[in-house]
Amino acid sequence: MTTLTHRTRRTEVSKSSEKKVESEEDTNQERSPDNEDPGDSKDIRLTLMEEVLLLGLKDKEGYTSFWNDCISSGLRGGILIELAMRGRIYLEPPTMRKKRLLDRKVLLKSDNPTGDVLLDETLKHIKATEPTETVQTWIELLTGETWNPFKLQYQLRNVRERIAKNLVEKGILTTEKQNFLLFDMTTHPVTNTTEKQRLVKKLQDSVLERWVNDPQRMDRRTLALLVLAHSSDVLENVFSCLTDDKYDVAMNRTKDLVELDPEVEGTKHNATEMIWAVLAAFNKS
Repeated sequence: MTTLTHRTRRTEVSKSSEKKVESEEDTNQERSPDNEDPGDSKDIRLTLMEEVLLLGLKDKEGYTSFWNDCISSGLRGGILIELAMRGRIYLEPPTMRKKRLLDRKVLLKSDNPTGDVLLDETLKHIKATEPTETVQTWIELLTGETWNPFKLQYQLRNVRERIAKNLVEKGILTTEKQNFLLFDMTTHPVTNTTEKQRLVKKLQDSVLERWVNDPQRMDRRTLALLVLAHSSDVLENVFSCLTDDKYDVAMNRTKDLVELDPEVEGTKHNATEMIWAVLAAFNKS
C-alpha cells in the first residue's frame, strides 16, 4: 500500500483452536490502555488512531499532507487493532479451509462499550453484521471503499476530525480556522509538543536503542504503531530528524519488520493476530 522512502544523501543508501484465541485475547487485554506498564502511567493515554494522526499532523499548520492518501485506511486498521487489544474482537480460529489471516472473519468477543466513540461505533457495526466479514473487508467498509450501496452505512465519517477533537480535549491540539483562498478549513496545530516528541522518541528508540530484532519480544502497542505508521505513510515524520546514519538504520529495520510474512508471524506463540492481519490487508491493497 505504501513504501518506505529513503533519503537521497551524500552517499546513496542501499537500500490453532478456540483455546489459542481466548489465550491470545486475554493476554492482549492485559496490555490494553487500562493496563499499561507503570512506567507509562504519567503519560497521556492515547489510542492507536490518535497516535497515528498525531504523527501525521504538521505541528504548526495542524493538518496532514494533502498528498497522503493512505492515512484514512491506516486509521481504520488502527481501530480494528485497538478493539482486538481491548478484548472486544478477535479472528475466528483457523480451519482447514480458512488458514490464511485474510480468509478468517472478525468475530465479536465483547460488546462492552470502550468509552471511545469511534471504537464503539465500529463495535456496533461488527455486532450487527451477518454474515461476518474479514479484516480487509472491514477496512474497506469503514473507509467507504465498497461498490455495494447497502454497505455504505458502515462507513465511518469525519474520522480525522473526530480523532483531532479527542486530542484537543486531551490538551495536545488546539482548533483554528485557516483560509485557503477558495475555502476555509478547520486545522488543529500541536500545542503539547512534549507529548508528540515523547511519542516520536518511543518509536525511534524501538528501532534503535531498544531494537530486539524479534517482533514477538516487542511491546505490542509499539509494534502495532510501527505497522500503522508505515501503512499510513507517516513514518518519515518520525525518523526525519535523525542523523543520516541513524535514519538509515531505523528505516532499514522498519522495512525488514513490515516485510516479514504476516502468515508466519501470526502463528507464533502469543502473537497478536490482528496486527498481522491488518498488515496483510495493507500488503494486498
